[in-house]
Amino acid sequence: MCGITGWVSYDRDLGTESATLDAMTETMACRGPDDRGTWTGGPAALGHRRLAIIDLPGGRQPMTAATPDGTVALVYSGETYNFTELRRDLTAAGHRFTTDSDTEVVLRGYLQWGDSVAERLNGMYAFAVWDGRHDRLVMVRDRMGIKPFYYYPTPDGVLFGSEPKAVLANPLARRRVTADGLRELFTFVMTPGHAVWDGMREVEPGTVVTVDRSGIRTRVYWRLETRPHPDDRDTTVATVRGLLEDIVRRQLVADVPRCTLLSGGLDSSAMTALAARELARRGERVRSFAVDFAGQSENFVADELRATPDTPYVHDVARSADTEHQDIVLDAHALADPEIRAKVVRARDLPMGFGDMDASLYLLFRSIRDHSTVALSGESADEVFGGYQQFFDEEARRADTFPWLVRHARHFGDDTDVMRPDLTRALNLPAYVADAHRSAVAGVERLEGESDLEFRMRRMSHLHLTRFVRALLDRKDRMSMAVGLEVRVPFCDHRLVEYVYNAPWELKSFDGREKSLLREATADVLPRSVYDRVKSPYPSTQDPKYALALQDHAKELLARPGHPVFDLVDRERLSRAAHHDAPVSTQAARRGLEKALDLALWLDLYQPELVLG
Repeated sequence: MCGITGWVSYDRDLGTESATLDAMTETMACRGPDDRGTWTGGPAALGHRRLAIIDLPGGRQPMTAATPDGTVALVYSGETYNFTELRRDLTAAGHRFTTDSDTEVVLRGYLQWGDSVAERLNGMYAFAVWDGRHDRLVMVRDRMGIKPFYYYPTPDGVLFGSEPKAVLANPLARRRVTADGLRELFTFVMTPGHAVWDGMREVEPGTVVTVDRSGIRTRVYWRLETRPHPDDRDTTVATVRGLLEDIVRRQLVADVPRCTLLSGGLDSSAMTALAARELARRGERVRSFAVDFAGQSENFVADELRATPDTPYVHDVARSADTEHQDIVLDAHALADPEIRAKVVRARDLPMGFGDMDASLYLLFRSIRDHSTVALSGESADEVFGGYQQFFDEEARRADTFPWLVRHARHFGDDTDVMRPDLTRALNLPAYVADAHRSAVAGVERLEGESDLEFRMRRMSHLHLTRFVRALLDRKDRMSMAVGLEVRVPFCDHRLVEYVYNAPWELKSFDGREKSLLREATADVLPRSVYDRVKSPYPSTQDPKYALALQDHAKELLARPGHPVFDLVDRERLSRAAHHDAPVSTQAARRGLEKALDLALWLDLYQPELVLG
């Protein structure tokens, strides 16, 4: 894991731009606290911050290879889980290695196969190769978009980085957000390639972006494809189990302490139990960590989203799998702390407005980092196996929009209630969402003979795997890397994603419950309580002191009437929420306060130029 950045400028020698390259590189210090390195060669400059995971002394970057026709230099972020097999293949082809790192395998793989090395990698990665033989930059992102990657075309080349902050540190990049960027920010549609910042783009998942003197080209090397699924139930369950065991075994490889994130739900419990079995074979115990809130288990109030608190189930799994477990208990003061809110906004480069769920994830990861450098997460199983409530909601199934928006509106109301009405009218967010949905479903392929229900569920699955999951993966990456913790996501292994995506819905829900295939494939390692537990989302604090703190912070913001946030936020609406007699209790009202506070901090920290016309 690491942070990468760079600059290609065909009209200048970047050897004279070391100060700018250093500034870009240092924005990635949190992603790579263990080492830093830069490299320049003619029109190219590369920067790297390292979080050392594999081959601690030998994996320094930028990593270069001299060839008779020029230098090839690599900056790489992520993990390649099949690097051992690739190393054998490359050794057989005549390559000689000087380190034990997966980074050198990727570099040598590029020398052997060019940008087709991407098709051979199993892992999470974002990397850039400067190929001095052809004066060409090649940027590659993993299939599911686990690792972030951004680029910014310039008149004579390109800027790039793991996060927008690296790109924005270069004076060529304008800190500008247009109306279209605000539309992306205020909806939850995750348009592929969209970076919110004007002029900036994401390297899309499963894509190679090539830059040379003739311009910028993209090549898609992987996409989610519709294929027949010939396997019966027993074979499918056995295949899922076999894949999971192989994936977990591969993703436990590290030369630093590792652990699992345990919520007591099916996904993290299954992953933790499989990891515990694998490590037990080696005579080791797995460490597990869970987030909890002060007093929540004792005072928990069930609602439509969360029927049960997590902690009892967490402890059942910890006992069953014999993990070395620790609860990370957070209080309302820490969750509402403006300094933590600022760290979250800086980590995400945008005001996402996820409030206590972002803050708690950041604080959880910060605590874990005192003990481990690598964590395995159950993230993305709901998208892969069909675990969200909207998969079983007839209105969401049939709606001509993103299914999660149907559920979200029902439980949280309108997130833009705190925004200025004239702004929301001008942005016309419903039309933006409708256009995004039409584009998102246009390319979903239907199997010959597939029933209307099966095709409807295929489209839902496709939307979750190509849109919804990317928001959660980005959140996970930013919160973890902000504290130098690598979080791996076994359920995003592309082999598992391809296989389960093409399993018919009647197989995915054969017992009428969510994630039937995953539950059955891991039944033997789960406590009965977890096997029977109904899906519960990531936890959110119920402590009224948190809402009171939000109101106090909103009052402080209202005392600054000239703050630019009021170009976006309606003062009267914010005032009503801040001065409500009773603590704000509804999730919708809380989210409105959180959104306003995040926006204000973002404007203070980034000072973007907002172009709303």
